[in-house]
Amino acid sequence: MSLPGLASEDPVAGFTRRWPDTPVILLSSESAVEERIRGLNAGADDFLVKPFAVAELMARAHAVLRRRNRPAQDLFIFEDLQVNRVSHQVCRAGRAIELSPKEYALLEFLLRNPGRPVPRNTIIEQVWRMHGEAITNVVDVYINYLRRKIDSGSERPLIRTIRGVGYQIGGNHYSG
Repeated sequence: MSLPGLASEDPVAGFTRRWPDTPVILLSSESAVEERIRGLNAGADDFLVKPFAVAELMARAHAVLRRRNRPAQDLFIFEDLQVNRVSHQVCRAGRAIELSPKEYALLEFLLRNPGRPVPRNTIIEQVWRMHGEAITNVVDVYINYLRRKIDSGSERPLIRTIRGVGYQIGGNHYSG
């Protein structure tokens, strides 16, 4: 299996690593079951064999998007932090925390990558939906907002700066 523009032995894994929130539907003339299984196991959300009806492709795309937009679980618990992904209510050690929509989006993005450092430019792309590194200081500002709200009054800070890399939530050390 090969995709143009992605130099990788496993192009689906390379694509999903580069754009983790982008759904992948593979379209192929390869009808072998093994090839479809390989594509799905590599991270594709769906696989459609050519020839196909455009209406079926559209229906499958809508189904993939519906599944992706559902929270994996309504209540996400990370140590003593609770985040309700439906109501966007956030509590730490039983204390309610008010977050702006952008602060919430940043917190949720960090929580989708627990214990892993996330570069500033990735945060800009995923949370602000912008490309480029010219405004990465906005990430620093919002991280400080989150720290004041999430970590203040707590013995263990959750949000960590990984010098030269970015930010992460949780984890005692970075081994990258």
